[in-house]
Amino acid sequence: MRPVARIRSDFPEKFGIPRQSGVVPELEARIVFEPEFRVMDAVRGLEDFSHIWLIWEFSEAKRDSWSPTVRPPRLGGNVRMGVFATRSPFRPNPIGLSCVKLLSVDEDPELGPVLRVAGADLMDGTPIYDIKPYIPYADCHPDAMGGFTTTTAMPEVNVVFPDELLQKVPSDKRDALIGVLKQDPRPRYQNDPDRIYGLSFAGMEVKFRVDGKLLTVLEIQ
Repeated sequence: MRPVARIRSDFPEKFGIPRQSGVVPELEARIVFEPEFRVMDAVRGLEDFSHIWLIWEFSEAKRDSWSPTVRPPRLGGNVRMGVFATRSPFRPNPIGLSCVKLLSVDEDPELGPVLRVAGADLMDGTPIYDIKPYIPYADCHPDAMGGFTTTTAMPEVNVVFPDELLQKVPSDKRDALIGVLKQDPRPRYQNDPDRIYGLSFAGMEVKFRVDGKLLTVLEIQ
């Protein structure tokens, strides 16, 4: 297989990327097709769908070996589950699946079709192998069971963002950044209230500390 496109997002690194697609709807990204696929006819009719599926590669999680069990962050990182019962990036084949909202299908004079999407959980530059429309009658299952994810809450933290620091963030990126911070980007097994974390986002380095359910932004570089 070969990539048909790559995503352009505000995350140059893995740290801070939402753990699932759609949990931070304010996040916007662009899908730019590889030169071979920059043909408007290839996306004809896609604008009539509100959501799309992205099939992509965990390009930063490639390994020569695999483990039958992994430790999901949702379980605190200390409980093992079968790899096929999780969405861990450490899989026999490093393939990811995300459902994102399609905001628009644009035509760029140089890049051809460009898809604007919201809620993506992909690092900048991630290769995308396929794009498919989300079809409600087939893809939506209101009575579906969520396994261990229904019994393990992922509570948000409260974000304290001093106004003088918030002003350093471009206005069109503020809601998305706050949404990312609310998800508590730290690994679930880390709980040191004195530790300072750094999150790279949209060309900025965001320094913060978490104490209990309170995340405080300390610096914007």
